[in-house]
Amino acid sequence: MSLVNKKYYALGTVINLTVATPAGEEELEAAYELIKNFEDKLTVNRDKSEVMSINHMAGIKPVTVPSDTYALIKRAVLVSRQHLGFNVAIGPLVKLWKIGFKGANKPSDADIQERLRIIDPERIQLDDTKETVFLEEKGMEIDLGGIAKGYIADKIKELWSGMDVETGIIDLGGNVLLVGPSLHEDRMWNIGVQNPVEKRDVSLGVLRTTAKSIGTSGIYERKLVIDGHEYHHMFDSKTGYPIKNNLASVTIVSDKSIDGEVWSTIGFYQGIEKGLALIESQPGIEAIFITKDLEYKTTSGLRDKFFKI
Repeated sequence: MSLVNKKYYALGTVINLTVATPAGEEELEAAYELIKNFEDKLTVNRDKSEVMSINHMAGIKPVTVPSDTYALIKRAVLVSRQHLGFNVAIGPLVKLWKIGFKGANKPSDADIQERLRIIDPERIQLDDTKETVFLEEKGMEIDLGGIAKGYIADKIKELWSGMDVETGIIDLGGNVLLVGPSLHEDRMWNIGVQNPVEKRDVSLGVLRTTAKSIGTSGIYERKLVIDGHEYHHMFDSKTGYPIKNNLASVTIVSDKSIDGEVWSTIGFYQGIEKGLALIESQPGIEAIFITKDLEYKTTSGLRDKFFKI
């Protein structure tokens, strides 16, 4: 048995897909087609998509979307309404700062205050019967960037399961979802966790695990430096500024990749003490918190599974 790997570019990042033989090209291409299909539906980086059809009608009228898109939006809205740090309505604020994109800047306080008014998830109306979504005010936008990759990874795992893929790795820009046992004798996986102050693929430690999702939110991916101040792309919906704490990254280990995306964002927002306690109380969700000083803490379920290099 050997591994077959292909690299693609989609979802604004490098996609790495790997399957063990006898699976191969057909299973990899099927996964890539699925990714492109969901990107067409969910993106906010193009003028047309199912999500953009909702954004274009903000303040005007509700928009009907297909059942799968509606279910994903509903999940994102309900999580956002818990006000734990994940916010599907944060799009207008992200677009104001543009961190990681052309024209990145530190906006004026007045512009930030204006956006804070319209990034309220309570002002998104959902109708389960008609499967419509309505943004109550013009300028409001939903952005599934913080949840879509996890959702798509889970869908690939489902697809591969139906194609009898026994072992595989779904890596959507660093969000990793493992399928089946590894090819090592003990069938366990060893996954590197990024050192947040080093270049990509330099690990701080290794996680030894069965087939799980490993998803990270960190400040090292995109940032803006102005007058010696560093601003990262993880925003606080209450202040309109990047989240202020001593964390560099939060890695979540879970069964589903969508849970990893949601909880890594919440964990980062909550900070190391509150975040650890909150995640400790979630069944099936484990976490590794790494500070800017490269100190780390894990939830109890990972104490004998994560090893610093």
